[in-house]
Amino acid sequence: MKFCKKYEEYLRGQEKKLKLPGFQFKRLKKILKNCSRDFQSQHRHGDGDCSSVAVQSCPDHCSVCDGTFFPFLFKEMSGIVGCFNQRAQELLELHLASGFRKYLLWFKGKLESDHSVLIQEGNELVNYAMMNAIAVRKILKKYDKIHYSKQGQTFKSKAQSNHVEILQSPWLSELIAFHINLKETKHKSERISSAFEKCSLAITDGSPSLTCELFDSVKLDIDLTCSICLDTVFDPVSLACGHIFCYMCACSAASVTIVNGLMSANPKAKCPLCREAGVYEGAIHLEELSILLHRSCPEYWEKRLQTERAERVQQAKEHWESMSRAFMGV
Repeated sequence: MKFCKKYEEYLRGQEKKLKLPGFQFKRLKKILKNCSRDFQSQHRHGDGDCSSVAVQSCPDHCSVCDGTFFPFLFKEMSGIVGCFNQRAQELLELHLASGFRKYLLWFKGKLESDHSVLIQEGNELVNYAMMNAIAVRKILKKYDKIHYSKQGQTFKSKAQSNHVEILQSPWLSELIAFHINLKETKHKSERISSAFEKCSLAITDGSPSLTCELFDSVKLDIDLTCSICLDTVFDPVSLACGHIFCYMCACSAASVTIVNGLMSANPKAKCPLCREAGVYEGAIHLEELSILLHRSCPEYWEKRLQTERAERVQQAKEHWESMSRAFMGV
């Protein structure tokens, strides 16, 4: 079965479950067909940018591609990633809820009494991410095949820089960590999707990474070494660009204290790795990943906890002393 039909069947099946959007394959194929027809016509008549049959590449500014295909694909990718992030965030908030918040959610009717329901939805969300990642890969591969070009790959790089590539979502990392954690908890006896059998936290030469081999050759390998302190990420946060750092290291890079937090970072502050600006305000605490690392590296975690606790107390003390001096006008 061709992937297009398989994908459409998948969307029909998940409409009753997740009710999340998907790619309109038929419309995208129609746009590509129109573009291919125009492109071949230009070759036959020797007009336009592609005036020779020997030059079999899409023009740099194809009116169909630039004006319809890529904007439409970008819009669909944005909608899919946005819905995925929102649903994954809601699910993990329910799973991690405790204390007063847990009872508040229960009162509102949002907290499922059956834990297996959360597990099943997590499975479906990760499958949704994988299916759409494969769909994008197939669409762009088809584009490059028709146009004899590499503009599909160029568009993919643009999508990644605009954070609409679903495999870059920090919530996908959190969901995978969520399922790995389940293997080691009281819920390990419950059925875990076969999609996560090859998901694990690998530690090679002291360097941890989150690895997951999924269907159709989709493989994730997320490095969990902080590029600032060069150690395993502690209290990990993901910046808007997708790079993961220790929370205190991220605060240091943004030139803010832990008291003020990353939300107070200057909008011009850049990611230490990719140098993208404005990435701190949307930083996400990776709580499931933190739980996983704590369980997998207990000695390191306790040692780092003691060190960070002393540093946090010192920063808090300096902050309040500064506030007191400012209040007294000293």
